[in-house]
Parts: sequence; structure tokens; C-alpha cells
Amino acid sequence: MLGGPGDLAIQSPVLRLVAFGIEGQRYALHLPVVERVLPMVAISPLPQAPAVALGVINVHGKVIPVLDIRRRFGLPPRDYGLTAHLLVAQTSRRSLALPVDEVLGVSEVAAEAVTPPDALLPGIGHVAGIVALADGLLFIHDLDTFLSLDEDRQLADALEETEK
Repeated sequence: MLGGPGDLAIQSPVLRLVAFGIEGQRYALHLPVVERVLPMVAISPLPQAPAVALGVINVHGKVIPVLDIRRRFGLPPRDYGLTAHLLVAQTSRRSLALPVDEVLGVSEVAAEAVTPPDALLPGIGHVAGIVALADGLLFIHDLDTFLSLDEDRQLADALEETEK
């Protein structure tokens, strides 16, 4: 039977993304890297951490650094209140938490609908792809490139100090 659920040859690959909002702009992470969404909690300072780090949180005994997308993209700072959320996601090196204004849910996007970032905005960093939706753009983030090598090393050193 053509076109049935077992006929994968004619089905286009679909990306499952967790969409979130910051300052009215929509961003997303690939669903497999997202561990959980938490309500905002108190963030403890992390001395010697890179400027993009807000501090750390404790999730079930695990210390997780909180990185601020706003700082990375030059957006105005925000005092995150009780309505904000933390997206906890896994990179190739560690778990990270990102404060976001709102979590919009899981979206499915056809893989061919994703435009490589260099095709639209050459030199844009930290973005794995851009999807044009009927009501705006969705920027898909690559958390493995969120920190520079120096920032990653600085964060690792700061986290190591908290364990002593």
C-alpha cells in the first residue's frame, strides 16, 4: 500500500523542536536535547564564571549552570520573575539551563523547511537553522556553539571550584 505508515520513502523527515519565546521572538531547541522545563527558581551566583552565565541551580542534587540568551544576543537584561521558565538542555559537554519568557511547546517542522543560517544572515552564530512560519521566524539554536572555547573553559573551571 503506497502512502501508508510503513512507506518511509515518500515521507519527508520531520524535526521535533521545543519552541520558546524571548522578547517576543521565537527560538527553538531540538527536542532530543531538552531534558525538562522548570518554573523559575532562585539562581545562585557562580564566581569566576563567564559573563553569559547568570549562576547555577540545583536540580535533584546536580549543579547546572544557567546561561542567559539575552546577554549573548545583546538584548536588554530582564529580572526574571515567577512567570519565567528554565529550559534544561543537554550539550555534548554538560547540562545547561536557559531562562526564557515562555515555553511555546513542541513543534514539528519539515526538515526541508529549515534554511541554513548563513543563507540569510552570514556570520550569525549559535543558530543551526531558521524556519519561516506563517506568522514569523523561528530560530533553531545550537547549544554546543553557544559558548566560545574560552567561555566553556572558564565555566568548567568555575563549576569545578564549586565542587571543592
